[in-house]
Amino acid sequence: MNLWIRAWAVAVVGVAAALSASAQEDVNEANEKAMKAAALKAAPWTVKIETAGGQDVIGTGGATKGPVPKGPPQPGQGVRKGTGPTTGVIVDKDGYIISSAFNFANNPSDIFVSIPGKPRAVAKVVCTDTTRMLTLLKIDAKDLPVPTAVPKKDIAVGQWSLALGRALDPDIADLPSVSAGIISALGRIHGKAIQCDAKVSPVNYGGPLVAIDGRVQGILVPAAPRGEGETAGVEWYDSGIGFAIPLEDIFAVLPRMKTQKELRRGRIGITPQSQEEYSTEVVVGTVAPASVAEQAGIKPGDKIVAVDGKKVRHFSDLQHLLGPKYEGDAVSITAVRDGKEQQFANLTLAGEVVAFAQPFLGILGMRDDDQLGLEIRYVYPDSPAAAAKLQPGDRILKAGPAAGRIMTPFTGRAQLAQILSRMSPGQELKMEVKRKDEKGDKLETVTAKLVAPTEAIPDKLPLPSSKEKAGMAKGPNPMPQPKEKDEPKKDEDEPETGLQKRTNEVLGREYWVYVPKNYKKTISHGVIVWFHALGKGGKDADDMVDLWEDFCRDNHFILIGPKSKGKEGWVASETEEVLQDVKKVMDEYTTDKNRVIAHGMGNGGQMAFYLGFNARETFRGVAVTGAVMGAPPKDNVPNQPLQFFIVGGDKDPLIKEIVDTKAKLLDKKFPVVYRQLADFGKEYLDKKTFAELWAWMDSLDRI
Repeated sequence: MNLWIRAWAVAVVGVAAALSASAQEDVNEANEKAMKAAALKAAPWTVKIETAGGQDVIGTGGATKGPVPKGPPQPGQGVRKGTGPTTGVIVDKDGYIISSAFNFANNPSDIFVSIPGKPRAVAKVVCTDTTRMLTLLKIDAKDLPVPTAVPKKDIAVGQWSLALGRALDPDIADLPSVSAGIISALGRIHGKAIQCDAKVSPVNYGGPLVAIDGRVQGILVPAAPRGEGETAGVEWYDSGIGFAIPLEDIFAVLPRMKTQKELRRGRIGITPQSQEEYSTEVVVGTVAPASVAEQAGIKPGDKIVAVDGKKVRHFSDLQHLLGPKYEGDAVSITAVRDGKEQQFANLTLAGEVVAFAQPFLGILGMRDDDQLGLEIRYVYPDSPAAAAKLQPGDRILKAGPAAGRIMTPFTGRAQLAQILSRMSPGQELKMEVKRKDEKGDKLETVTAKLVAPTEAIPDKLPLPSSKEKAGMAKGPNPMPQPKEKDEPKKDEDEPETGLQKRTNEVLGREYWVYVPKNYKKTISHGVIVWFHALGKGGKDADDMVDLWEDFCRDNHFILIGPKSKGKEGWVASETEEVLQDVKKVMDEYTTDKNRVIAHGMGNGGQMAFYLGFNARETFRGVAVTGAVMGAPPKDNVPNQPLQFFIVGGDKDPLIKEIVDTKAKLLDKKFPVVYRQLADFGKEYLDKKTFAELWAWMDSLDRI
């Protein structure tokens, strides 16, 4: 009986398994048919675009020398701009076609469009949307098929999404290529984009993201959570994360695109005191001169609580509400000032603001100083501070704009820097200064006319820290630091020093850290984050420590070496993982947020640029050699200043692009030190420039 029951049970299980397999086959077949049907429906208005002229390269990272070879980009080679073919979508029956702005970033001389069943047509650029990374083309045609947009309210996480492309189709009559995925998030890229997990490559940029019923959810573009512009996010291609601009939004703005050459992001002209996205209220830190905000009467210290009646709690809310706005759009801001609500209605957003220039006084302050004010440890020659006869040893107690007649007491460098961030070059700073003479301490009031930052680098600096100064011999030169082999035994509560190989246990990511053996938790340390060149794979720890050991010991710096994931080098999607490692080290040791530098060479230098602009809450300096920016620089902002040290070799194939990078940064009023080395290609640094880099890093907290 038991045997009979067992046989019956086995038979039942077998039948169930057969039925289950059959059901799965039916589901797979249904999915396949639906995807084919969607691609077939989308085929008439999914077009192939070919361009000629323009050979600029994004993301070379110095991996290749000489001209970029033809054909698809290889790992480490970069992605060529302005070369076809690529994909586009018809958006108007009278010959208007939308595509990704990336495909036309280098202004190709010729553009051709192939439409199923139509002769190949010449196209011209009508408009570029630089905030949504779109370009509108026009061909001479009538009665073209136009897709139906899925309403944004009907797009939901978990829905099927099909990324279509025409770029590699040998015959325009064939079905477009298909990459399947799902909608993984909405309102990405500051409220502008749909996120999907379908594989999206540069050849598909400009193609449609299609629902399973054949309607269009959006237009595929390169984009990144950190960064904006026509080339931002290209390094994410084939990463499993893709972005698309909702077609409904494109249809809404299409009349403007037909009549305007460019659509730019709308700007109000403020920067918050903190850009922590999710944890702090939005308090205005600075207001740009002649900006929309200044003209409306918005002031530093105002707390923004709503935009167009929608609540603002954190900086991410502000980004989400203002991010989709264009130049010329109107917004209403609700703020709180001195406990009273302020209304700023119908503000017309501008396309640009006056570039902010960080004012420069020309001093370095004593670090780790817990007394009121700030003691001066170094005065830059020929600076406003020198003209005002400020001297090392003077202590600035109060400061403020001379025109305002009120000087504010402060404690430490950060508060003095905050006062200066609300001023501009050309304005006068009034200071109350305590200085010593033969009769003891005396107070003086001095005035200095601020200037724009210069390339000046100190030749030699006195002791940086009041903790070191205590009990040591007086004089301009520091007491010699002991060599590491002579270091005294460390206190038991001091954290680990020397070269450490580490693993991020959560992410499984390797990195290394070097902490000088004279580390003391009472002294703040700067941080250098080294992004290795292509092909190094983080294996250069010993070499970098040999180069930087003396500097780290004598000037109190910690060296961190993240390791890129892939053989192709650094990609933007590694940003958050790198920041995790950096934050862990900074939390573990006593570090100075004003001296955190992203440093790299080649592809690592490009990553350093990216981190500098897109993790400004962490980095204050970017030092690169043989590297170019992958996207135009963001605006210079007062409360998160960035400084740059750029080195290029005259034999480097990228030297023209490196010089152009410098020029773009100067246009944005960033402080830039530039050194061009004779008879250098992709080498690291010569001895003289290396010494200058050391001094620049150690003076990054200048005011």
